[in-house]
Amino acid sequence: MTLPLDATAICLACDQQGMHIVLEQDRIPTNSCLLLDDLEAARRYPTGRMRLAVCPSCGFLSNVDFDSALTTYSSTYEETQAFSPRFLEFAQALAKRWVHRYGINQRHIVEIGCGKGDFLAWMCELGDNTGLGIDPAAAPDRLDTSVADRLEFRFEFFDAESPPLDADVVVSRHTLEHIPDVKRFMTVLRDKCPPDVPVLFDLPDVGRVLRETAFWDVYYEHCSYFTPGSLASLFRRCGFDVVDIAMDFDDQYIILDARPSDGSVGAPAAHPLEEPVAEVVGEAEAFSQRYADELSTRRAEIAALIANGRRVTIWGAGSKGVSWLTALQLLPDRMPYAVDINPHKRGKYMAGTGQRIVAPQDLAADPPDVVYVMNAIYTEEIRGMLDELGFTAELRAV
Repeated sequence: MTLPLDATAICLACDQQGMHIVLEQDRIPTNSCLLLDDLEAARRYPTGRMRLAVCPSCGFLSNVDFDSALTTYSSTYEETQAFSPRFLEFAQALAKRWVHRYGINQRHIVEIGCGKGDFLAWMCELGDNTGLGIDPAAAPDRLDTSVADRLEFRFEFFDAESPPLDADVVVSRHTLEHIPDVKRFMTVLRDKCPPDVPVLFDLPDVGRVLRETAFWDVYYEHCSYFTPGSLASLFRRCGFDVVDIAMDFDDQYIILDARPSDGSVGAPAAHPLEEPVAEVVGEAEAFSQRYADELSTRRAEIAALIANGRRVTIWGAGSKGVSWLTALQLLPDRMPYAVDINPHKRGKYMAGTGQRIVAPQDLAADPPDVVYVMNAIYTEEIRGMLDELGFTAELRAV
């Protein structure tokens, strides 16, 4: 193996001692979805260190230098993608799939890491259900739903001090990647779950990130990174039976369905989507070898565009955008603003680099020539918005 070994690093998914370093990056913003009111605050925003490492035993990747004290989750944390029609289509279809597959009707749903609460509301609407959302960044006042009186929220983290879950279904979406000690978290969840309840998870697939050298999908809040195989092995290790695994959202997300194990299943057969650990380690090595060249190529491309007088911006002022701008060291003197459709971000500034966030309709004041789309799945949607507004900018999906 060509990756350097940190013999002291311990895998927080399987307790293996010794992990191999894939990527090292200093001075990255420790929060990428916070709303900052001015350029100075954005440029001064605290930074941390990334040492992304892979476990040779289970294939789990994590930032072994992660410091949870540097991250903040509150009402100012603006992570929602629910303003995108393309994302809404995916998320609402997933809610419908789970409700129908597990007969979730007139049941009580608990969602751990519910974000602003949209997904929980959709599941309750679809099945005449009640719901509890657990998340310090929940925003029930922003929900436009007919089931508001059937929803409650706890503005806190789920942990060992939380009460047992009074639930018929447990849901957690895009939360586990924010948890450093994933084995402990899943063990606590298993202890607090009622028997035989569906436990339904949705989170990013790091396999795609490695294969595509998608450096913009590695950022501080995401301290834990999974493939289908490493995620399934964690669930089994912590006392769950894996019911199904699927890929969705253009194969960017892992959808895993599980139940608390009662010991009756025996040694489970691997799901077809579970890859060998050696494959993940090989992909991590290849990512590490390509990383510097990828950054160099991207920087040269953008420098050439700007030198030729073309106005360049990004579309997507969230985590991917912050990571992309930070890695490429693009400051407002070269790229003055970023575009986002979330109205709550308009007029705010991006952590670290300090681009001002504008709405699509604001582009008339300074129309771009080239727009880098932070997630290729939104390219068609963005093209439609630009056409409707009369802008002919070239779109380049990262």
